[in-house]
Amino acid sequence: MIKKISALFTALSLSALLVSCGPAAENAGDSRISVVTTIFPQYDFVRQIAGDNVNLTLLLRPGAESHTYEPTPQDMILIQDCDLFIYNGGEGDVWVDSILESVSRPVNTIAMMDLAETVEEETVEGMKTEDEGEDEPELDEHVWTSPENAVRIVSGISEGLCKADPEHAELYRLNTEKYILGLEALDQRFDDIVSKSARSTVIFGDRFPFRYFADSYGLDYYAAFPGCSTESEPGASTISFLIEKVKKESIPVVFKIEFSSGKIAEAIAEETGAEVLEFHSCHNVTTDDLNSGETYISLMNRNADNLEKALS
Repeated sequence: MIKKISALFTALSLSALLVSCGPAAENAGDSRISVVTTIFPQYDFVRQIAGDNVNLTLLLRPGAESHTYEPTPQDMILIQDCDLFIYNGGEGDVWVDSILESVSRPVNTIAMMDLAETVEEETVEGMKTEDEGEDEPELDEHVWTSPENAVRIVSGISEGLCKADPEHAELYRLNTEKYILGLEALDQRFDDIVSKSARSTVIFGDRFPFRYFADSYGLDYYAAFPGCSTESEPGASTISFLIEKVKKESIPVVFKIEFSSGKIAEAIAEETGAEVLEFHSCHNVTTDDLNSGETYISLMNRNADNLEKALS
């Protein structure tokens, strides 16, 4: 999800200069283990497992797009000094390898993509693709969007927390069991919605980072762009295709994703009479959402409400 940055080695040099005044000194009186996460799903999973028993940091600032994230020198110090670093993995996180190779001590890490069965990012009929195609298809990095995968990821993160902090391992395992019950209930809710619905096709006037989700529930989908596309302007043929698909199947909802302008979805809706609703990928949240206690499960339950309308 997170792009490789051109200024990486400059920033790494800065981090070496700043290491003596890093968070280790600031948190000298804190006996809790420190856990650093790159994006919201890992951050929230750790919150549910460990609560206040860890010193937890989310690197991606609230409201920021993960595709444009660039680690600051302070971020790199946090990674170097932490007890456990959790990131997503894949092509979007190539910057992580450079940092881990440059830090002064080994860092315990977990990559979410290592905890789930991955599939390649897919381009379906009608999608606007990059002007210059990739030599080989890339793995779809949005593994957390499926509640089934979330269960596997949470189990792996729990194991990592128990190893890093054996003093609280029993509590972490208990919290993990309770949380997995919530994820399984969420999975069942989506399954019930899809199995009872009259249709199985969803339309996104936006990027589509939900292949794992769609595969889990047997959904067909059409969208303006693939999940990690850098394109922002679809061709006329893409919009025309999506408009015709909505009209032909009388689809009542066109989705947009969080932090999107929604212009493409609104253009489709204007031509078809469909309603524009949000489907949240949970990759990040706004400051208000973070402060109000939104979670992966609460955001996915919002998605469930909107999916039920889309499949009616």
